[in-house]
Amino acid sequence: MLKGISPIISPELIKILMEMGHGDELCIGDGNFPAASIAQRLVRLDGHGVNEVLDAILALYPLDTYVEAPVTLMQVVPGDNVVPVIWDEYKATIQRHEGDKKIENVERFAFYERARKCYAVVATGESALYANIIIKKGVVK
Repeated sequence: MLKGISPIISPELIKILMEMGHGDELCIGDGNFPAASIAQRLVRLDGHGVNEVLDAILALYPLDTYVEAPVTLMQVVPGDNVVPVIWDEYKATIQRHEGDKKIENVERFAFYERARKCYAVVATGESALYANIIIKKGVVK
């Protein structure tokens, strides 16, 4: 363990975060996300929820300021009667670390394609539906 770094951040994840450069994307998937079949690099954090992982990562990782929306969520599939209340938690976490940032929503299969191109995917045990998120790394100043 290291001082000042959340114990949620595993050695494997810290290595990946350090390797990532400006513009690289990281997907944090919920428990239903097909992380193993999509990921180029997979980090398992099954005992944690997406928002607590997001919070730990954003303490170390700046969001990209050179794009319109550095955060992407998976849209609710038409006909699903789901209101992803976890999205409000994400907005509060992002606001606390980065201020106001635009968040875009992407259709489910387009989200999967984008996740395939992410530098890495973090698999969590999150049980909330539509809790998947992609964040784009910015420049450390």
